[in-house]
Amino acid sequence: MNKKELISFVFDWTKLFLMALAIVIPVRIMLFQPFVVSGASMDPNFHDADYLIIDEMTYKLREPERQEVIVFKYPLNPSYKYIKRIIGLPGEKIEIKEGEIFITKDNETVKLEEAYLSEEVKEEWKRNVDFSVELALDQYFVMGDNRNYSSDSRSWGPVPKKNIVGKVFVKLSLFDFLSNLLNLKNNYGQT
Repeated sequence: MNKKELISFVFDWTKLFLMALAIVIPVRIMLFQPFVVSGASMDPNFHDADYLIIDEMTYKLREPERQEVIVFKYPLNPSYKYIKRIIGLPGEKIEIKEGEIFITKDNETVKLEEAYLSEEVKEEWKRNVDFSVELALDQYFVMGDNRNYSSDSRSWGPVPKKNIVGKVFVKLSLFDFLSNLLNLKNNYGQT
């Protein structure tokens, strides 16, 4: 390779690298962010060490919705990020009675149905202490899916909207991968 070809080669690769950076950096900074789950507060839906991609753009286009799983800056120490499920929306009253959640807005009360909770969690949670809170117009009430083992809005209060980083977009789970691998192994050769 002569000097002219080498310069052309280096120039082409440099140009390709800079174009890739021009695409990847804005996407990483403005649209998506990685997050690793730490702890068991979201079991059985999200496990310790699950790798998540957080969508940071959606909530710039619309408001967060009930039962979406979000990542947010912990209200008591914003340097920490937590993952929880949205239970209560701004302006609502949230009441917990014998493990059931009731939401009141505009003098209408509804019981929250939670299909994502395991039967074991539902049964254990019935012994939970009654709780009530009214949310301001910029606050969200969040809880972990593993209710008896979750530090959430019941203990440290609502999450201000400004603390919400984004919603879970993709989950890459070692637990799910290994379960599927074992399932394939167990099913191999069966008719």
